[in-house]
Amino acid sequence: METKDQQLKYPIGQFKCPNPITAKHLDNWIDVLDQFPSRLTALIKPLTDYQLDTEYRPGGWTIRQLIHHIADSHHHSYTRFKWSITEDNPTIKAYNQDDWSNLDDAINAPVSMSLMHIEAVHKRLVYLLKSLNDKELNRTFIHPENNKTVVLKENIGMYAWHSSHHFAHIVKALESKGWAKL
Repeated sequence: METKDQQLKYPIGQFKCPNPITAKHLDNWIDVLDQFPSRLTALIKPLTDYQLDTEYRPGGWTIRQLIHHIADSHHHSYTRFKWSITEDNPTIKAYNQDDWSNLDDAINAPVSMSLMHIEAVHKRLVYLLKSLNDKELNRTFIHPENNKTVVLKENIGMYAWHSSHHFAHIVKALESKGWAKL
């Protein structure tokens, strides 16, 4: 049974990659990535600075930091897809998301900048993903934090999950404060 802390940390559960990954999985994941920017913008746009500067879970980042984290993370993901398609099993560059989320731009910058960035990155990513053939979808990269080889089609699922995961964090935070009834 999941603890309350686990439920707060993983409101939709942890990512579990299906085996095999079917065309239907890929279509669904790409659709999530396609719709995510508009769903996120609609959720975030009405929030005040006070609401944005509220932790999304106890001990977590603020909603503002979370939005900037999503922009950073999805930007990295897009780059990883491009490296994997153009290089042979590259070792990608990792980054310390906690340190990035404690930089001034993540703490204080208007979320509108990251919402625009997420929209642009997702438009490019979705366009790219829809153009990939089976051989390209099966290309890989190595993640240096765990030395794991990641297949691109699995990474599509991971980032669809990442989008839904953080969206759920924000919804739950707003509901817990009585700020949204979604």
